[in-house]
Amino acid sequence: MNRFFGLLLISLLVITSSVSYSQKQEILGAGATFPYPLYSKMFDEYNKKTGNKINYQSIGSGGGIKQLTAKTVDFGASDAFMDDKELSTAGGDIVHIPTAMGAVVVTYNLPTLKQSINLNADIIAKIYLGEIKNWNDKSIKSLNPKLTFPNMPIIAVGRSDGSGTTFIFTDYLTKANKQWETAKGRGKSVQWASGVLAGKGNEGVAGMVKQTPGSIGYVELEYALKNKMSVGNIQNKAGKFIVPSIASVTKAANVNMPNDTRVTLTNTDAPDGYPIASFTWILIYKEQNYSNKTTEKAKAVVELIKWVVNDGQVYHNALNYAPIPKAVQAKAMTILKSVTFGGKPILK
Repeated sequence: MNRFFGLLLISLLVITSSVSYSQKQEILGAGATFPYPLYSKMFDEYNKKTGNKINYQSIGSGGGIKQLTAKTVDFGASDAFMDDKELSTAGGDIVHIPTAMGAVVVTYNLPTLKQSINLNADIIAKIYLGEIKNWNDKSIKSLNPKLTFPNMPIIAVGRSDGSGTTFIFTDYLTKANKQWETAKGRGKSVQWASGVLAGKGNEGVAGMVKQTPGSIGYVELEYALKNKMSVGNIQNKAGKFIVPSIASVTKAANVNMPNDTRVTLTNTDAPDGYPIASFTWILIYKEQNYSNKTTEKAKAVVELIKWVVNDGQVYHNALNYAPIPKAVQAKAMTILKSVTFGGKPILK
């Protein structure tokens, strides 16, 4: 009899284990390369905590939006919020949940310089418009009178893919430089001037700049630091040259946050704020009952994002991202509580 109950107990444990395993979810996401180092860490930790696997493809913000609206992933990720036109053609309401703040930095490869250089929107715009062609240009030297620049051609590097990083970079230039606003404007992709090289993703741009003496590019701060690359001090609206950091990005977030969270931080009015900063967002459909998605999968997606905007914020500082402010966190939770499955809220 004891043996019978022992076998029964073992059988029940096996069944319970199988049921527990079958309830684990694989969540698919795609999009921005800007937060990829952070998301890699966060999603790995969440997998350890819950057993749910998050398969995130770092393909650029434009690609993430395309895959979300094609309904081939559970969430998209973007450093540029979807505009009204994009939202109107999405086939359903899409919500934006901010997850972090970060800096886009201007990085360069000048082996003879051991000190960070000062740059402003005028110089950056003229470099990418092909008007400033050499590192010993008088306009660059005027911002850096104590530095000796080499007589070396400037090789500008941009993004080849649709990119939120490019949107942040060009949004800053559009706000801060009239010539750029007229010639190019803001966008996830732009038509680069002749001679500008293009790399795919933050990884591609960082790799090209690191391997090419005389080059200049723009990448997320963590990519530059991870690869031990030089970064410029950027002049903000107050006239100060600001070092990109968690502190200066946090100061840039002193903005009026709309309820849908679609706002930019570039060219901030904050006197000590870094001017090329941004939120990054996870994007999901407000109604999760689509494409044969189960209630369990929908709940797993929403619970993941809830964790990201709350407990997951502890991973930001070590990877050179700024956590979202408490007021933004509250707006993110209000948005998440509006997400439904079959018209019923998923979060209680």
